[in-house]
Amino acid sequence: MEHAPSRWLLNVLGQVSRASHAASTVDSVMSGITPSAELPGSDNGGRPTPEQLAFIQRLVLHLLEGRKLIGSYNVILLGCLAVFTACHFIGVARDTRKQRELEPINSSETSGSEHSSSASSTLEGSTDSTDSVTKAQPDVERQPLLGRRRQRRQPCTRPLQLLRGWLLYQPKPIPIIDKSLPSNETSLLILAFLGLNAFYQCYHIPTDPELLFIVADRAGLVFVANLPLLYLLAAKNQPVTKLTGYSYESLNILHRRVGELLCFEALVHGGCMVIWVLWTAPLWLRERFANFFNTWLVILGLAALAAYELLYFTSLGSFRQRWYELFLASHVFLQAFALAVLWLHQHNTRPFVGAALVIFVCDRLIWRLTLKSATLTADLSVLDDGETILVSADWDIPDTTIAEQNKPWTQKLLRRDNILRGWRPAEHVFISVPGLGRTHALQAHPFTIASAAPEELPLAATHTDELEAEVTATGLARHAWFSLLIRGRTGFTDDLLQHAQQGHIRVPVRVDGPYGSQRPLEMLRARGTSILVAGGSGIAVIFPLVWSLAAASSAARRREGESSGRRKIYLLWIVHSESQRSWVPRDRLDELSRLGVDITLPEPTESAGRPDVPRYIDELTATAGEDGEIGVVVSGPDGLNRSVRNACSVAVRRGKSVGLSVEKFGW
Repeated sequence: MEHAPSRWLLNVLGQVSRASHAASTVDSVMSGITPSAELPGSDNGGRPTPEQLAFIQRLVLHLLEGRKLIGSYNVILLGCLAVFTACHFIGVARDTRKQRELEPINSSETSGSEHSSSASSTLEGSTDSTDSVTKAQPDVERQPLLGRRRQRRQPCTRPLQLLRGWLLYQPKPIPIIDKSLPSNETSLLILAFLGLNAFYQCYHIPTDPELLFIVADRAGLVFVANLPLLYLLAAKNQPVTKLTGYSYESLNILHRRVGELLCFEALVHGGCMVIWVLWTAPLWLRERFANFFNTWLVILGLAALAAYELLYFTSLGSFRQRWYELFLASHVFLQAFALAVLWLHQHNTRPFVGAALVIFVCDRLIWRLTLKSATLTADLSVLDDGETILVSADWDIPDTTIAEQNKPWTQKLLRRDNILRGWRPAEHVFISVPGLGRTHALQAHPFTIASAAPEELPLAATHTDELEAEVTATGLARHAWFSLLIRGRTGFTDDLLQHAQQGHIRVPVRVDGPYGSQRPLEMLRARGTSILVAGGSGIAVIFPLVWSLAAASSAARRREGESSGRRKIYLLWIVHSESQRSWVPRDRLDELSRLGVDITLPEPTESAGRPDVPRYIDELTATAGEDGEIGVVVSGPDGLNRSVRNACSVAVRRGKSVGLSVEKFGW
């Protein structure tokens, strides 16, 4: 299908591709170019004229330079990853030291004390209680957000704290389009990433229109260099989360920006190539429209371009919210199709495409469909508001600690680490309900585990015989109480709600997971004051965190006496309607209150309006700051998250030591 001069140009590209791997010179590339009698303007032997030869040498020089330059891109990314990893582990070491100061560790007593209240860690329970929260804390459901004396504080003028406060701040949404912006810290990180790519795109790029091919080629190089990163950030099972401490949700923001960059680079690559071949290239290299679009190279390139542009449009927030099921299906299919087409489009891109393909296959097939997957029989309950489903199950967790001690590392790496082995606070899972129909059987939807994590067996012993003795002595058997809060909206959640309302109270559920970062919990455990704010169903994230903190603090007080109970825990839960309080039974809140949690439940917003959350945070940080560092975790709608974030920003600028984790809704 190829025609001259496109066939001759493909020969040049093939020589450059081979030369880029062999680090050859321009002369070696030129010597490998075969003459073509069909090349316009060439002599009778098909050899280029001196003018043509000079242009070809310029073209090859820039092509080779671009390939050498792009080789350093992923090295720089690895260097940045090393810096983030070092900062993360330094922070983990610091938090571990602070946690030991706050909670003296005694494994056997901790496990025993937590085990005694295991039945209370689930969200299932009575909505009425004789020991109500109001007895432990007067008028807790109607108490004002502000019951403390307001103190005058002078603004802090230390530059470092002012900078930290500014980085923490989240600007208002963009007017008219109502586009939410991330925090200043995240925005700077994204701008730095885009700036790095702009450098690689523009460095030493010729401005001569006859060399527009170089712009197109460089855009293609930047595109393929980012392919492994795109698929790595999209994977649920990947090392970046463990190395940096950032959750999948946090990395997903960067994944989307990388995807948008690749869509832009693909447009630049394809657009500049078309403009060059049809209009700005030297006359002897120009193609007719029909001839140009009749080459396999161009056809495959256009197919890849169409796939990635469709990926972009189906990934927009408005599209995801309205047609989430279509987003899921198209995302998987288009990613696989695009990689296959890119593999055929240009063979020198295959190392990058191959790396992305390995990441994609390992995450989707090996981990998510086998090692991380399990099937449960779950109970469905429609809660009082009539639009929320409680999905619950329980089982005994098998003790495989001793059996796995003597296994080789390869078997440990490929063990089935699924939900049946338990989970940690605030982790999430992907669920499928085949009983809803064939379409839903192929879908997986993310939900945060709303129940507290199962207790851990004591692992202080270092030898197998010591472990066996301790397990025998304690007689502890871990039991999992698994709960999900699912609000019926559209698509899958609405179908599941109708399924439950029709009387289907027990269904098989395929669970992929658990996933998530423990950084928020580690941050809270290392601080003397913990403030947790939930908006609506954000309690599914906050409840397991509060439970874990309260149980550990209570165990420490029993061991060491009241003097060791230095941690203060505050919970603020904002709901829209009174019926939403049924999401967490009253006896669960009672037990949290007995464990020392200061619970504030303001009036529902539909009747009393939105509470003054910034002032609530301001008052707590003003008084708690005297006792040490403060940890804040918020989970709720965007408006609440931004309000809490900016309140923490103000506190940091005033000199308070505040750590913040925002657990955002959405996918």
